[in-house]
Amino acid sequence: MSKITVSQAADADRTAIFALEQAAFGRRDEAELVERIVWDGDRVLELVAERDGAILGHVLFSRLHVETERARFAAVALAPIAVYPDFQGGGIGSALIEEGHRLLREAGETLSVVLGEPGYYGRFGYTHERARGFDSDYQCEALQAVAWDDEAPPTGRLVYPRAFAGT
Repeated sequence: MSKITVSQAADADRTAIFALEQAAFGRRDEAELVERIVWDGDRVLELVAERDGAILGHVLFSRLHVETERARFAAVALAPIAVYPDFQGGGIGSALIEEGHRLLREAGETLSVVLGEPGYYGRFGYTHERARGFDSDYQCEALQAVAWDDEAPPTGRLVYPRAFAGT
């Protein structure tokens, strides 16, 4: 077996990404969310992990905004991340997140937010403590953030892409 490679998703990957998301989550919701985010133009970074030409993993970072009384800051939301069930636990998800973070930092992004398992996302620097100051419909212990710059806002209202509302 050859090595896993991580690269930017291409338009030709849409069908494979949809099938992967559906298989990983056992339903269509996340697959449809990905397509709505892409269709709406809210995709910031989308990566796939491949082996021998087959897509085994996928991650999407979409545009998120933090609104304060004085300004609106650009940030990203990590959601979703998916790996085919037979390949979970082998480092594919970690490789996707780590490469995504590297590319986002290079592009000047300062803040990423995720709603997920603290034990998993904590490995990548996400903490609820960093997200605690945000006003969000999703505010709970699973809401976590990682800041790559001191300029990233610590408080404000999280405004997700409209796809998250299902509209």
